Amino acid sequence: MLGIGAFKQRLPRPEEALPGRGQPLPLHSNQHFVNSHPLKDRFAGLEQIRFALGCFWGAERVFWTLPGVYSTSVGYAGGLTPNPTYEEVCSGLTGHTEVVQVVFDPTVVSVEALLKVFWESHDPTQGMRQGNDTGTQYRSAIHCLDQAQHAAATASRATYAAQLDAAGLGPITTEILYPAPEYYYAEDYHQQYLAKNPNGYCGIGGTGVSCPIGLEVPAR
Repeated sequence: MLGIGAFKQRLPRPEEALPGRGQPLPLHSNQHFVNSHPLKDRFAGLEQIRFALGCFWGAERVFWTLPGVYSTSVGYAGGLTPNPTYEEVCSGLTGHTEVVQVVFDPTVVSVEALLKVFWESHDPTQGMRQGNDTGTQYRSAIHCLDQAQHAAATASRATYAAQLDAAGLGPITTEILYPAPEYYYAEDYHQQYLAKNPNGYCGIGGTGVSCPIGLEVPAR
């Protein structure tokens, strides 16, 4: 899933972005391939948060396996082009990154626990890439749905930055956005891709540095 466009290391300006389309891409199945829960719903009584940590095939699998996660889906967010296709996102001319939407029961799994998994499942210091996957669509991001999530994400970034610094790694480049930008569902074949294609590509890999949760943010 390597980016194929000319825009690899910088986001497009508004006048450079692709126009997209007025209607969402069709999502022919609203059923999670692994647990049969809906991909689109009001999700009453549950919470949502969105993570970008490289190729969304492997990233989604990281989260759907966690206790307390009700549903996951993949899509595009953080850019300029409405309702983009995968090919458009790969061109670098939409500004979107590949995102996993995580729907979870906060009485079973906390935001802090999800953030720990997020930080430890990729290298958040790489800018517009993740491993061999190079391009703006692979940049690291957290898109928060409320202020409490934003506070938790910001605190966890500070905590993990200190851990990475102690390990000799560079500064974190992860975007933390609140309110969350609009989320565009990806095409059907991307949803739960690695459950449908068990031998498919997975580029997910962390730094090996543990992320503490439930700790005070260290002084810098």
